[in-house]
Parts: sequence; C-alpha cells; structure tokens
Amino acid sequence: MAPCEMRDMITTERETKQEGFSVKANPGKTTLLALGKAFPHQLVMQEYLVEGYFKHTNCDDPDLKEKLARLCKTTTVRTRYVVMSEEILKMYPELAVEGLSTVKQKLDISNKAVTQMAIEASQACIKSWGRPSSDITHLVYLYLAKGLGLSLDVQRVMLYFMGCSGGNNPGSRVLLATSETTIIGFKPPSADRPYDLVGAALFGNGAGAMILGTDPILGVEKSNRPYDLVGAALFGNGAGAMILGTDPILGLHTAIQNFLPDTEKTIDGRLTEEGINFRLGRDLPNIIEDHVEEFCGKLMGASGFTEKGYNKMFWACSLMNYGNASSNIIVYVLEYMIEENFEWGLILAFGPGITFEGILARNLLV
Repeated sequence: MAPCEMRDMITTERETKQEGFSVKANPGKTTLLALGKAFPHQLVMQEYLVEGYFKHTNCDDPDLKEKLARLCKTTTVRTRYVVMSEEILKMYPELAVEGLSTVKQKLDISNKAVTQMAIEASQACIKSWGRPSSDITHLVYLYLAKGLGLSLDVQRVMLYFMGCSGGNNPGSRVLLATSETTIIGFKPPSADRPYDLVGAALFGNGAGAMILGTDPILGVEKSNRPYDLVGAALFGNGAGAMILGTDPILGLHTAIQNFLPDTEKTIDGRLTEEGINFRLGRDLPNIIEDHVEEFCGKLMGASGFTEKGYNKMFWACSLMNYGNASSNIIVYVLEYMIEENFEWGLILAFGPGITFEGILARNLLV
C-alpha cells in the first residue's frame, strides 16, 4: 500500500490549512513537537569493555571473562554512554567488592546523574522547540521544574490514576523527560549471577525529552537550526546534550497495549540490599518474534489500515550507538527517522509482563 493510499484511508487527517495551525497535523491529535537528548560523559567502546570491567572490579575469572567477550561479540552494540566511571569506583571502592555495596550508595550516585541528564535533555528539547520554557504547561518528571526555570504554576503529572483528567487540557504543552542509569544494578562479575554479564554487554545510560501537544502553531513551534549542525552533534565525539530542531515532527495517531499471559518471569527483577538483580529469559527474543506481527496487525487495524505494508513504513533498531538505553531509546530512534521519506511508521516497545506497547505515528515532515 502506497503512503498516499494510507493517507486517504484516514479521512480525519486533511491537508487543508487551518488558521494559525500546521496544515498536516490532525486537529486534536497529540503531536510530537520537539526532541532532545543527553548522555553521561563516559563513552564505552565495546571492544574495550571486557578488559576494563574485569580490571576495575579486580576479577580474574577466565571463564566469566570469556563469556562476556562472547556476549559482546554477538550483540550489535559498538558504543554506549554510562554513568559508572573509574572516578566513581575510586570514591566508592566497595562497589567493586562482592557483598559490600548498598542500595543507598548506588541511589546517591544515580539520583544526581539521572536528574542532571534529564535537565540537559529537556533544555535541548525546549531550545529546539522555539518557544520559551514558561509556555510549558505540564511536566512529567519529578525534580525538573526548578532546574529548568519553568513557570511556578506548571502542572506536574504522575502517570497513575489519571482517570478522566487525561484529556481535559486542550492547548497544553507537555514536557516528558526520561532518564536511565544502570548504577543500581552494578556488581562485580560472579559465577552465581551469569545474567549480570548480559547487562554489562548490552545496557547503556542516558536521557531523552520530548514536548507534546495538539494543534502545533505554524511559525512559532519550530526551530531554524540547520541540519548540518544536527549531523555534527550526532556524529561528533563529545557527550552531553544534543539538539534536534525541526517543524513539528510526528503525529501520534493511535496507541494500544497488550500483555502476554504466563510470561511474567521472562523479564524478572528483584531488589536486594545490594541493588537490583535481573534475569532475561533465553526465550525472550522468540516470544517477541512469535507475537509481534499479530500485535502490529491489531495496531494498524485499530487505525483503519487493511493492508500491512510494513516495508513502506519507517523503522529502525538502535542498539549500535547507545546499547539498550531503556525508555530513552524511543527518542534516539525517532531522531534518526525524521529524514526518512516514509509518511507512516510504528513505534514499538517491549517490557516486563511481557508487555507490548505500540503507537502508529505519522511523519509530518514528509
């Protein structure tokens, strides 16, 4: 199915211009207006990970070392950003000793890091948005209002028990920030915890931010930041916040969720006095593969698409440069996709449960 045919199927999304508003955004539908991201300053090259990890944790187990090296080779990850550093291990040497680290120590490190990264990602997002921070009406994060200098009457939103309040604020501009670190799960290698090696080989840290709203305003909610500067930010060697400036980026058309029964142990985490112990089932990739097409069919069917046409949609997998950065990965992937010449795409995420989350999105830049 061609993109033009997909567009015609959704009769509510007209190309007719409304006074003062974007000609492509669907009135009343949530639109992604801006993106921003930030990283810790520790860049890890995958080829040096094994030697560094075992050196800094004073572990010389050759079998574990060989297993981690094999895991690193089988992933597509090449680089990642992480909060953990040699300086932190010098300040907290007990982190590298089995049984000595505590949750409090790890929270002291991670709380500061995730807040700072979220502030930097949000600042980048607001700068690319083209409107002042005082125009943000809602904030989905706990500690950022002061750090970003937001309006004192900004509405802070917690994502539970929303009820009928979920749709009663037309004209709102919502800043959504995500920030992730794996500090809470950091431990020295141990033969008793082979799943820790998966985390060491795969996961990265960072932050993402997006501004969401309806009826984007032409000439106001945009950035004239040149694309060559965006490319320099994407492919340069520095860490820190990066800015992506465009017109309104995506229309979020339809969202659904589904969970698979009897899979609650496939992605499993347990909080202990030393931090989080987690386990990923070996059958996780097969479970997702067996159910993802049916889920995509439901998502597209709910939107009125009768033909799948996946090859005519934008898509990407983004482990290579950032590892699995959890919730932030959506921002990182979308950043690469805005210049794809496809109008429609699926945004998919998978988590404990096993839960499938999906959004059908429309690229407003095509």
